[in-house]
Amino acid sequence: MARVFSGVKPTGHLTLGNYLGAMRQWAAVDQHRGGALFCVVDLHALTVEHDPARVRRLSRQTASLLLAAGLDPELCTLFVQSHVDEHARLSYLMECVATDGEMRRMIQYKEKAARERVRGGSVRLSLLTYPALMAADILAYNADEVPVGDDQTQHVELARDLAVRFNQRYGHTFVVPRATRPGVAARVMNLQEPTSKMGKSDDAGPGIVYLLDEPDAVRKKVMRAVTDSGEGVVYDREGRPGVANLLEVLAACAGGEPEALAGGYDSYGALKKDVAEAVVEVLRPLRERHRELCADPGYVEGVLRRGAARARDVARPTVDAAYRAIGLLAP
Repeated sequence: MARVFSGVKPTGHLTLGNYLGAMRQWAAVDQHRGGALFCVVDLHALTVEHDPARVRRLSRQTASLLLAAGLDPELCTLFVQSHVDEHARLSYLMECVATDGEMRRMIQYKEKAARERVRGGSVRLSLLTYPALMAADILAYNADEVPVGDDQTQHVELARDLAVRFNQRYGHTFVVPRATRPGVAARVMNLQEPTSKMGKSDDAGPGIVYLLDEPDAVRKKVMRAVTDSGEGVVYDREGRPGVANLLEVLAACAGGEPEALAGGYDSYGALKKDVAEAVVEVLRPLRERHRELCADPGYVEGVLRRGAARARDVARPTVDAAYRAIGLLAP
């Protein structure tokens, strides 16, 4: 069976987009496929200015929410990236295989570096090199598949290129991974800016439904969602992005196809009301389970400790083999 690896960066509170676009698929499908690994990639959170206490707090919360979403530590491996040294060990080898041009072409680096230059500042070196760490995250576990959204496909393509290059230069060492994408609602958009992704790192909250939002807060955000100036409820992703986003969220939460659902509404208000209730009901069991986990922090810590041990056992032989292949003496 194909081995799946995926990670979540603890740079903000997890959102409805994270759940519908990734976490639900991980729990319902991916963790049952054998050898699946899910990681809180806390080292990646250090590539930008951050509050250390907040990173620790969000790392714990992210792990708890992944469990609350349905990840079962008896079926899959859940761990924190920094608890497994093989990530950092292999990251340096990936930097030795990657080129400066490949790093500088990565979209996230280009966009963030450009914004900082306008402000008269500069970004951290780790923001330039973190795609090498992301490649190491994947390749250390010989992952076959990496479930990602459209914005992360470029990073998986780099991991593929580095795996092929390493194998050609130093002997076959790594499995060459492939990106996989979930279906409907793979990219939930901001309710206030429907052409932008609902990102957990955004500062503004009115357009973002967080997984731990109270039901009334969810309803308020959905009812205030930006729609469009056109008449009628029509599914048109390009021409009517606001309505299309609501229909896609409704389809992901309640079932059905966005195009077919559109025909059941003659007003935006009725659509928003149904979307709000569907989101509240989808998040209800997750929030209840999260409350239970927060009352038993020792359980979550134990899951992460055992997960790190299992992850280490999987990654160490591959990373040791890579060290030998590239020319380093065994200790």
